[in-house]
Amino acid sequence: MSDVLLFHHALGLTAGLERFAADIRAAGHTVTTPDLFEGKTFSTIADGVAHAEKVGFDVIIDRGVAAAEGLGDRLIVAGFSLGAMPAQKLAQTRPGVRGAILYHSAVPMSVFGQGWPEDVPLQIHMVEHDRWAEEDREAADELVAQSEHAELFTYPGTGHLVCDSSFTDYDATTAAQILERTLAFIEKYG
Repeated sequence: MSDVLLFHHALGLTAGLERFAADIRAAGHTVTTPDLFEGKTFSTIADGVAHAEKVGFDVIIDRGVAAAEGLGDRLIVAGFSLGAMPAQKLAQTRPGVRGAILYHSAVPMSVFGQGWPEDVPLQIHMVEHDRWAEEDREAADELVAQSEHAELFTYPGTGHLVCDSSFTDYDATTAAQILERTLAFIEKYG
């Protein structure tokens, strides 16, 4: 059993994201899903991003870092899109992170002031023609090139939040592949 800290995307802590977390729990893991938006949810990515900009990305990242307090030193961090930022920061800066999973997003390592830790395995999932993640692909490639224990999985399509069953981009086939790879990663490194 592993402890997983899973951060939501720009729509907030949706029912679809909670279902993905429940699937990880069903495999025997403990999953914490902090609400970085303090109860707010949105029906479009653009509205969620506008809210995140208003709150401030630094505040959202800080909320994510605070959510890791007290969760122990064998933690897998994961984040969908916007939630990849606090997950990536924790992976790069917090001792005891055992692995990181970034869904549909990545930022350059330099954003968090240092390189990728050698002892933190990484898994990244991106949809090939996802317009919301186009600018993140270069950072994802850089992260994979810098880590001996990193994998980048790409999937056909144009959707962004393909694992969120409560959103229009949901793709059951892709979501099942991502969940399968997520569980294998957690089993291996958690």
